[in-house]
Order: sequence, then C-alpha cells, then structure tokens
Amino acid sequence: MDEFMSQVEAFAEEMKRSMGLPILLDQKTGVAMWFDQRELRIRFTISIEKIRRFFEGLTEGKILATKCVKTGKIYFPPQVDCPDAPDSEVEWVEIPREGVLLTYTVINTKPYTFSHYPDYVVGIGKVAEGLNILAWVRGDPRKLRRGMKVRLEVVKREPEGYLTYEWVPVEEG
Repeated sequence: MDEFMSQVEAFAEEMKRSMGLPILLDQKTGVAMWFDQRELRIRFTISIEKIRRFFEGLTEGKILATKCVKTGKIYFPPQVDCPDAPDSEVEWVEIPREGVLLTYTVINTKPYTFSHYPDYVVGIGKVAEGLNILAWVRGDPRKLRRGMKVRLEVVKREPEGYLTYEWVPVEEG
C-alpha cells in the first residue's frame, strides 16, 4: 500500500506543478478528488474502563448493551450515563441477536486505514428491543435485501485479530 500511496503522491505533485492543484481522478468513478498533502497517522490508547464489560462480553461470545434502571431505555453502543436520568444507574444486558436489515451500503472507497480490506458492506439492523445497530454485514451484497432476517455474531476481524460483531444473513427456507 505504501508503494501505491507513493505513486498517488507523485501524481498529485505533478498535478500541482501543471495546474496548481493536487486534484486526482478516481480510477473507478472518474470523480475529481482532492489529495491532501498532510499525512495522518494515528496510534492511540483510550480508557475503556467504564465500558470494559462490553469487551469482556465479546470474549464470552456476548454482545452487551446498557439499560437505564430508572427509564428502562437500552443504549448500544453501551454508555454509562442515561441522558434522561443522569442520577440513575445502568445495568448490563445482553441484546437479542436476531434482527431485520433496515439498510446497507457497499464500501468501495475506503479510508486509508481500511484500504487493506476488499470492498465490504456496512448495514443497520434492528433487533427486538428496538435498537438500531450499525455493523459490517457478511455475505454477497447482491443477495442482501432490506427487510431480510439477520443475526449478530461475534467475529475475529483479521488481519488485526480483534473481536467485534457483524450482521450475518439468516438462511430462509
């Protein structure tokens, strides 16, 4: 990927010299794109202590949310405070796995940090508790349809090797 980016950068430099702007044409769509000359490389650590139980749940094969004790509202991704009752406690609950695919899109123009993945699908599914959950969707995008049954599964995302969750179409018939 670094070699590809070097070629893109060289082309952007040529465009700056010839027309004064680092404008490139997307190879797939022909759409004009601005090539930013600033490199953004981020590595970070952030505290997850207050939602640590969510990540522990993934290691147990569970997908957890938080539920406000006072209002009963469920939050996913989990959060430790209820906006409607700030003085209330939250409890951890396992969310239903079965859902319905509300919408989806194929991601083929990816941010640099996701460029090592082939095109992938991101979708929003709704589970019985009324939660809308955004996640990657496994499977052939040509076979997906709005309203189809899907199931949340805990998966290991490669090549990074970390646990996450994604929607999987449920075979009907």
